[in-house]
Amino acid sequence: MATSSIPCGISVPQVFPDTPLDAPIDMAFIRNFVQRAEALEYESLWVQETIVSDYPILEPVSLLNYIAALTSKARLGTSILLTVLRNPVQLAKSLSSLDHMSAGRLTVGVGIGGHVPESIFGYTSELRARRFVEGIKAMKALWTEPKATVSGTFWNFENIAMEPKPIQKPHPPIWFGARQEKPLKRAVRHGDGWMGAGSSSTQDFVKQIHMLRQFLDEAGRDPATFTISKRVYIAIDNDRDRAERRLRAWFGVRYKNADMASQVSVWGSLDECRNKLGEIVQAGAQHLLLNPAFDDIEHLELLAKEVIPHL
Repeated sequence: MATSSIPCGISVPQVFPDTPLDAPIDMAFIRNFVQRAEALEYESLWVQETIVSDYPILEPVSLLNYIAALTSKARLGTSILLTVLRNPVQLAKSLSSLDHMSAGRLTVGVGIGGHVPESIFGYTSELRARRFVEGIKAMKALWTEPKATVSGTFWNFENIAMEPKPIQKPHPPIWFGARQEKPLKRAVRHGDGWMGAGSSSTQDFVKQIHMLRQFLDEAGRDPATFTISKRVYIAIDNDRDRAERRLRAWFGVRYKNADMASQVSVWGSLDECRNKLGEIVQAGAQHLLLNPAFDDIEHLELLAKEVIPHL
């Protein structure tokens, strides 16, 4: 079973590059995966957000609603929602509802993104960081105030009630995705945690965590109140070349950059993967989100039984 000194989550199968565009998503496969993950005692189940794509990928909040009905113990997380592309009033309602449907198991991962044209959502790219922060503040107000009042550049309303409030108080934990200095400072100011991107290397993670600790200290924040996590793309295979080839094929579809696979992923034998994950934990990760890129069920079992107990 997936027991370790560090909580480990698993990425729910969500990207289906091999599914024909005119074919339905295999929801039975997702159902079996998440129920088996909970039986194996994974700490959490995670989804991503990509709204426009030329490959099938399910919308994350809708998918978590489905997963909430299939599970009862594992936490449910988004890594990450591109909240700058969403209306915060509507999103606050959706996420509060999800917190109830999951009996208070939601972690809200948010990010500013930058790879999607805002214009197709009716926004401009101007002052996007301000719009991002104002949206987070608006959701927090709606989640915590009996009648919320928000005054900003983009969102303005007075005495607006939204019920039910989330089960978790004061609201579900908000984890930020960030890489650079300013976004990391923003995470410390407004968040409850941070998750290093799966598309960043262990070396990048080490540099980012060093900055993050400095910003926590400067802000006078107790590090115990701020969770540090890392998404890790992983492929266990004694044939390293085959693992790398399959990772490159997946990254070529998901990120349109096959070379990224070799730069950011963990792959190889069981021992090699254990050691590389151990390096991430030693660097300061307090939580891991393990993300197989292929052979999802096989990795689900192997990680739970042969990797996580050794971390």
